[in-house]
Amino acid sequence: MPERDPLQSRAVGRPRVGCCSWCFHSFAGGSSPEEAIDIMGEIGFEGIDLILLARDDIRDFWTEPRVSSIKKQLERNKLEVAQFVIFQPVIEGLTSTDAAVRERNLDYFEDGCRIGRQFGAPILNIVAPWPRELSRPGGGYLPRYYDLSNPKPGEKFHIDIAPGFDWEQLWQTYIESTIACLERVKAHDMKLSIEHHTHTMIPDATTFLRLWDAIRDPALGYNMDVGWTLSQREYPPVAIHKVKHHLMNLHMRDIDGLMRELVNVGEGVMDFEAIAEALKAIGFQGFLSIEQDKHPGDMKATCRRYLEMMKGYLALRRDEG
Repeated sequence: MPERDPLQSRAVGRPRVGCCSWCFHSFAGGSSPEEAIDIMGEIGFEGIDLILLARDDIRDFWTEPRVSSIKKQLERNKLEVAQFVIFQPVIEGLTSTDAAVRERNLDYFEDGCRIGRQFGAPILNIVAPWPRELSRPGGGYLPRYYDLSNPKPGEKFHIDIAPGFDWEQLWQTYIESTIACLERVKAHDMKLSIEHHTHTMIPDATTFLRLWDAIRDPALGYNMDVGWTLSQREYPPVAIHKVKHHLMNLHMRDIDGLMRELVNVGEGVMDFEAIAEALKAIGFQGFLSIEQDKHPGDMKATCRRYLEMMKGYLALRRDEG
C-alpha cells in the first residue's frame, strides 16, 4: 500500500470549509475574483479556489501587480487558497494525439502552476480532459451533455465519435500527459488534483484509481465533485471511501431527486451529513468548497446556508447526538 500523504504541511486536524470564486463571477476570460474574495471573507469561509479561465489571461490578467494586490486582499479576508484551478478549455489539448499540441498545452499548464504557486496554493487542479474525438451534436461542453429532457419522437441520445477512435491509445497518451503534468507541478512544489466529469478521461472514482495505479505518484490526487458523482449514480460517501488517502479536495453541490439538475445547496437530496461522516472516518483534512451552479435566488444566502450546515455536520456525528 502507498504511504499516506494528505498534505500534512497544511493540515489543521479537521476538514475545512471553502468556496470557489466563480460562485460570484462568470467563466468568461478576464473575470476578476476580487469582489468574490470580499464576499467570501464577509461570509466567513476559510478557503477559496481561484481559477485561470483563458489562455490570454496568463499574460493579460494574472500580472504581477494584480497577483500582489489579490494576495493582500486574501490576507485581509483571512482566506487560504485551497487550490489554483485551470479551466478545462485552457488545457483541452492534453489528450490530443498530436505531440506538438500536447506540448503547448503542457506549457499552459505550467503557466497555471506558476500563477498558483505565487498564491501559496498547495494544489493545482484540473478537470480531466475528454478525447477530442468525441463531440456532442451541435457542439458545446461535452460533460454537461448527459440527458434529453424533452426528446422529440424518434430522437436518440447520441455522441459523435470520430473515425479512428482508439480508446487504448488515448488512455496511454493520457497517462503520459499526466506524468508530464506531475513533473511540472512538482517543480513548483505543488501537487495535482484531477477532477472527474462525465465523458472525460476520468468520469468517476474507479477510473481515477486506475490512473493512479498506472502512475503511483503521491503528488497525484483526486478532486471529488459530489454533484457530478451522484449524477452518475455513485454515492459520494462510498466514493470517498474508495479513493480514501488519494482525496485532496472536494467541490460540493446539491442535486435534485432525479440526479440531473445541480440545484441550490439545501434544496436537493445530497446527503451532506453522510459526506461529512465519511470524511471524518478517513481522516480527511483538506477543503470542502461549495461550487454552486447559478440559479434564481440569493447566492450569498446559499453560501451562508452551506457554511453553517457543514460547520454543524463536521462537528457532530449522528452517533454522538
